[in-house]
Order: sequence, then structure tokens, then C-alpha cells
Amino acid sequence: MSQTTADIEAQRLEAQCRELARDLTLPGLLARNAAQFGALPALTYGEVTISWAQQRAEIAAATRGLAELGLAAGDRLMIMMSSRPEHWFADGAAVHLRAIPCTAYQTLSTEQIGYVAQHSGATVAVLEGADEVARWLPILDGLTALRHLVVVDPQGIPDGDPRFVSWDAVIASGRALHAGDPSWFEAAAAGISPEDPVAMMYTSGTTGDPKGVVLSHRNAFYEAVVIDVLVPTPDHGPSIAYLPLAHVAERELSIYRAAYKAGHVTVCPDPAGIVGALVATRPPSFFGVPRVWEKLAAGLQGKIASLPEEQRAGIMAAHALGAEVFTLHGSGRPVPDELAARAAAVDAAVMRPLRGSLGLDEMEWASSGSAPIPVEVLEYLAGFGIRVLEVWGMSETTGCATVSTPEGYRVGAVGRTVPGVDLRLGEDGEIFVRGPIVFLGYLQADGTIESALDEAGWLATGDVGTIDADGYLTITDRKKELIITSSGKNIAPTKIEGLLRAHPLVGQAIAVGDRRPFVTALIALDPESAPVWAQQHGSSATSIAELSTDPAVLAELDALIDSANDRLARAEQVKRYRVLPTVWSPETGELTPTLKLRRKVVLDLYGEVVEPMYRG
Repeated sequence: MSQTTADIEAQRLEAQCRELARDLTLPGLLARNAAQFGALPALTYGEVTISWAQQRAEIAAATRGLAELGLAAGDRLMIMMSSRPEHWFADGAAVHLRAIPCTAYQTLSTEQIGYVAQHSGATVAVLEGADEVARWLPILDGLTALRHLVVVDPQGIPDGDPRFVSWDAVIASGRALHAGDPSWFEAAAAGISPEDPVAMMYTSGTTGDPKGVVLSHRNAFYEAVVIDVLVPTPDHGPSIAYLPLAHVAERELSIYRAAYKAGHVTVCPDPAGIVGALVATRPPSFFGVPRVWEKLAAGLQGKIASLPEEQRAGIMAAHALGAEVFTLHGSGRPVPDELAARAAAVDAAVMRPLRGSLGLDEMEWASSGSAPIPVEVLEYLAGFGIRVLEVWGMSETTGCATVSTPEGYRVGAVGRTVPGVDLRLGEDGEIFVRGPIVFLGYLQADGTIESALDEAGWLATGDVGTIDADGYLTITDRKKELIITSSGKNIAPTKIEGLLRAHPLVGQAIAVGDRRPFVTALIALDPESAPVWAQQHGSSATSIAELSTDPAVLAELDALIDSANDRLARAEQVKRYRVLPTVWSPETGELTPTLKLRRKVVLDLYGEVVEPMYRG
């Protein structure tokens, strides 16, 4: 069979990516950056900016200091702190020692900490301060492998407990040792291979116990290379870190891709400050989980609604042109030259200044992943020239396995496989992946790493999807989360939930119906957008509890349910729903730290609300 032009190009790109990523390791790139780009900024945290040379020097000090505490090759280092410079230093130090760094989500309960700390067999933990220490103390006696806890904020150290030591003391000791023998640090990393482990992260555990996903340097830097080949951005460019470093996307972007590109990462400690961080940095690319883009869309809706009618009409006329171009391109149809020219003209005159007010005027690639995003949100943002393109992957694939690019995307799909990665569907639609981004395996309780691949090298992802004739993948649901009604109908709950979340009133929604005669829904209002919507529509209610029973809010949600049902098959339609007087969050348990639904937790917590909807 003769090769097509597309086949030849795919082989060329794969060969290019494999060659670029061939020898890359984190220590090697940090050494390169310190030598060649030492004065350039690597990390900004508040008012402090750290250069690449300074970052490597701090990692060297942390490496010697942690080695003195006994951290050694093959050990696991548990990190529980926010995205602050010490996090990068501790992580890099563990890698130089051939230990495996693992970031634990800061929202974990004491019980959850006990599980990951025990399972990981961590010998050293680095904690931020008193809050983290308080949650670790009750389980310390049961952690027989744990020898030392390093605390960044010394005020959090319990008096007289020899297991605790301050970060400053570790760094001071390490800095003195490094000054006396710099060659020790250089020798420590000399033999590190691209196939060695670079990090471990625990899956957020929407169902069952979390698993320890172990990634290699090869995984991390092939991913960085392949994304840069597909969607190039300038070297040394700015980026924003706002997700926890326990999230594979943030770890990939803010540690590994930043090292590969010698970029400048600005930490945004509070996700509520993302727009301010965007305005300050104007990054060429930005990855947002769906909730970030949904909130941005809701904010724009509120902003436009508050404008005078004449101004609002002009903006929305321009918006319609941009949305039409996005939809045409995203359906594989040609965009007429006349339409493209008109859309470009109004974009330059109207939309680019608006994007500038959001810090998005230099954006070359805006992406969304980690969970489904409603098509309505994508289309709404695209009308303002904010083309958010979906990607798909998981911790086990080091982030993106499929990517949508500005030149190649389909609205509602998550792109095509990246060069060097193969993808196939099982008989039930389950997605299987193999290639250089697929992880080393899951950490076992005895410290070994067990591969999850079959004999042919395929990883079963648990996601279900379809692939069109042009190779674009669409995710339909999680295999384990499909609703099967009592009449045997298979229903994808994320499709229903996405339609509901597209409204600014709705913060989260869950479709219920497994082994039930019909689908119902629980709705949690958005704590930021819902009060604004209510005020704009004449309601005096302000609290979430008041809004959950407000007649205007309920009437709007009735209309939303009707509108969603018009787009759903009969078996998928929501027959009844309830609005909850509370907000869902990782702290209250309904969401994972990456804002995914914990379905079992929600159903357990709100069973008394669900059951009456199925009576009578």
C-alpha cells in the first residue's frame, strides 16, 4: 500500500520529535539553562523573580541538604505545599538524587494523607506550614518509612519534635556543603537517563483509591517537545502557574516545558486572580480547565449585559461574525473569503482591544482539557476571538495524547493524536493509547513500579470515544461513569452536565439515573456568577441559599432544563431537578482538587435530595 502525503508528514514529525527529545533530562536542561540563559527569569512569585542560574543554585543547595537527611536513589519525596519557589527546589533536588518527587494535593484530609504517605513509602516529606503539619501529625506514628519532615514555614514546627526540621536549616546546610564541593552536585546527576523516573502523582480518585502514576524524563520531555512542534511558541516566553503541581498539566507546563523552553513562569496563587495574571504577563499560550473558561465566559456575559444597548448591539454583531468563522472552520467547511475579511476587520477594531483588557491579546494557543467543556462556551468565547481548543489526555499519558491546533480542530472534538502516539478504540468504544508519553507504571506498596500496558504496549484509558474520518477524537464519557437506566439505555452524564454548566447561574451539575427509570439532576449555583445574574434580573437575593429558592432563578433554570432537553435524546432528558443551597468544592468533598465531580461522594451526600425525585 502506497503512503499518503499525510502519512509521510506524520513520520517526519515523529522522527523530529524523537530526535529532539532523545537525550533530554531535567538536570541536563537545568544545567543548560543556568549556563546559557542564567540571567533570564525562570520563576516569579509575588514580588520576587528568580533567574535560571539562581534556581539551579537553590536546587543544588536543596539536593545536598536533603541528601544529608538521608534522601537517596529510589526513595520517594512527598511534597505538600502551594506553588511557591521551594516547591520547584525540592522537586528538582529529589530528581538530582534519583529519588522520585510526588506532590500531594493540599486539600487532602488526614485520612487521605495517611493513604498516599503510607502507600508511597516516602522517607522525607516537605510541608508548607502549620496547616499541613496539623493534618500530618495524627498519622505520623503509623508511617514507619518516614524519617524526616521538612517545614517551609518554621512557625509550623511542633516544639521539641525531632522528626521536624526547618527548610531554612536544610538549605543552609546544603549551601555550605555545596560551596565546599560543587563537583558532588554535578556528579550526582551525571548518570541520570531519560528512562529514569522524574515524578510521581496520585490520580485524584473520583472512584476508589488513588494510584501512584510514575512518569519518566522521556515521558515529560517528549510531551514538551511534541507540543512545541505542533503549536510553536517563542523561547523564554511567559506562562502562568495556577493549578496545583499535583496536576499533570501544571507539572508538565510549569516544570518540564518551562525547562525545555527556558521560559518564565509566574505563579498565580489564587485562581480568582487569573485574569490579573494574564493582563500582567500576556502569555502566548494558556491551558485552562473547563471551569476557568466557563467563568471567563460568564464574566463576559455579565460585562456585555451591563453595557448600553447600542454598544452591546455593536459588540454582539461583531461577535456573530467571529463565532461563524469558528464554527465553519471547526466543522471542516471552508470559510468564504468575504466573511473571513469582515471578521478579521471587526476583530482588529472591536475584539482585540477587548481581549487586551483580559490579557489575551497575545494568545496564540488557548487550550482546555481535564474534563469536558460545553460547546456553547467554546462558541461564545470564539466570537470574541478567544479560540479555546480542546486537548485530551490523563496523568498516565503525561498530559496531552491528542491536541487541537489553530489550523486543525473540530468543535466538540479533542483533536488528533500527537506525533509518535497511536490510538485505537475497543469494541465498546474504550480508548487505548501507546507511545513515548505513556507512563512507566503504577507504584506498588513494595516500592516497585508495575506496568499497566498489555503485551502489545497499549494502555486502556477508561475513556470512551469516537474517531471521525479525519482522525479527530471525540470523548463521549468515562467507561465507569456511564449511566445505564433501568430500561437498559446507556447515557453519557457529561453531555447533560455540560449543557447545564454552560449557563452562568450553574457552578456544577450532576446527572443521576443509573439503574433508575429516568434522569434527574442536582444543580449547585455558581457563587460568583449567580449573584451577578440575579442582580441584573431584578432579584434581591444575595446568598446561595436565598438564590436556590428565588423565583426568578428557578424560572431561568426551568427554561435551561427545557432548552437542554431539546438537544437531548428522550432517554437522556432531565425529568426533574433540584437546586441545592450549598456550593460544591474540593474542601466540602464533592469535587476533586482539579474540580472534577466525585460522583459517589455527591450521591452519598445528597441521597436524601435525590430519592424524593423518584417517588410518585
